[in-house]
Amino acid sequence: MNIPLTPLRFLRHAERQYAGRTAVVSRGERFTYRQFGERVGRLAGALRKGGVQPGERVAFLGTNSHRLLEAYYGVLEAGAILLPLNIRLSSSELAFVLNDSGASILFIDPQFLPLVSSFRNQIPSVRLFCQLDGEVESDWLMPQNYDEWLGTASSYRMAITSIDEDEVAEIFYTSGTSAQPKGVMLTHRNIYLHALQTCLAFNVENGSVELHTIPLFHANGWGIAHFLTMLGGKHVMVESFDPEAIFRFIEAEGVNQFNAVPFMATVLVNHPKRSDYDLSSLRRIVIGGAASSPTLIREVEEAFACTCFSGYGLTETSPALSCASAKPELGWTDQERYIGQAMTGYAFPGVELHLAGPNDELLPEDGKAVGELIARGDGVMKGYWKQPELTAEALRGGWLRTGDMAAIDENGYVLIVDRKKDIIVSGGENISSLEVEKALLAHPAVLEIAVIPVTDERWGEVPKALVVLKQGASATETELIDFSRSCLTHYKCPKTVQFVEALPKTGTGKVLKKNLRAQYARKDSALPVRA
Repeated sequence: MNIPLTPLRFLRHAERQYAGRTAVVSRGERFTYRQFGERVGRLAGALRKGGVQPGERVAFLGTNSHRLLEAYYGVLEAGAILLPLNIRLSSSELAFVLNDSGASILFIDPQFLPLVSSFRNQIPSVRLFCQLDGEVESDWLMPQNYDEWLGTASSYRMAITSIDEDEVAEIFYTSGTSAQPKGVMLTHRNIYLHALQTCLAFNVENGSVELHTIPLFHANGWGIAHFLTMLGGKHVMVESFDPEAIFRFIEAEGVNQFNAVPFMATVLVNHPKRSDYDLSSLRRIVIGGAASSPTLIREVEEAFACTCFSGYGLTETSPALSCASAKPELGWTDQERYIGQAMTGYAFPGVELHLAGPNDELLPEDGKAVGELIARGDGVMKGYWKQPELTAEALRGGWLRTGDMAAIDENGYVLIVDRKKDIIVSGGENISSLEVEKALLAHPAVLEIAVIPVTDERWGEVPKALVVLKQGASATETELIDFSRSCLTHYKCPKTVQFVEALPKTGTGKVLKKNLRAQYARKDSALPVRA
């Protein structure tokens, strides 16, 4: 018997087995799985009543909330494709994504109404604009808000056996670098199997309480929306990154696990009010989105008295591919464990990771050879929306080209050396910006760092370190260069260090190195210097 693999089965299971459990805590409201399922059914019914056809794209522009979580299921129940939008995008970028995807309905958080109003005449495919909350005042919006619209609809549930598991369920747009953003197509099958693999890799417990610190518009919500529902867990929504709000939620809701990018983890570790809260319910913190360091892993474990390790993935892979939890048989000492848990980690069940050389040849996995990390697995995307040539190149030979340069050791642990575009080539030698950053993050005064290439007449380019210091800490350029030389070969060390107040970041807290490279390519450009 073959039953279509679709994430809709996760909610059906939770409604039947955990109907009375708290499913979602969001914006002062609480919903059981029975109530959550009822709202999902009415969303699907409202979309069908609104004329949504199978395969249409339904977009959401908003922060984390129960309504966006409902869309992860309700949009699919209606036979449509979910398109969460990055709230950090500009009006022109949002207009591009909506036009490229051909979205027909746009749900909008009230705070983003002025932004959408500024470009709504440029998105002809959108026929319905629905306000997610509050009183509707503009005539270009539907007269009913989201909850009022759901109140007029009958519940609709699709027959599971009618679903084609290879059809697209979600589209997430990548950040544009040298070209326009690309729409990553994730199928029902991708999402279903990714959730199962994540549960196995992270050993997620039934009824776990998870804090949604990562925006749901980012890379399939890192899978939490699906695997936690399958296990009848409690979704605790955080609208934006507010350290004290996170601490309050952990204490009040008994949160067991949350995910963070390195910047978030660093801020939480160093927050002066962290010790005012009872955080003893925490069992696991996973750091992803950017490379971590052994220093940060140690600091998190000491601060929160729980396990911390890195994870790795891409939007194109649903997103997680690997995690760096310790394999007990390796018998690591504490310092070895911190180093290992800061690595990219080993492949999830159902995922294969290898290294490819310049001619697509497979390289040895001895911890020394460096090549492009290639992946295949059940969560790898169907392709890029309306871009068959880019899809064919990205999935060449049946493997996804990640664009990350890495090494793999004899125990199967991957270590990302750098993004291809972030490798610094100095005097013919390749320098990993990540390696330099990890070395300097071990200095007690350093809070954040970004290492970028700058032009040098003799060597072509050399590393430059942009450093944010911890509050109340001090250091000099010479001190940090000397510190790096104590643990790195000298040619890898930064030639200059500049202290700055902050580093530019994406909506999920990743440092925008492409912006920094562009800024420092112009001699008259720089970030605000810390006094």
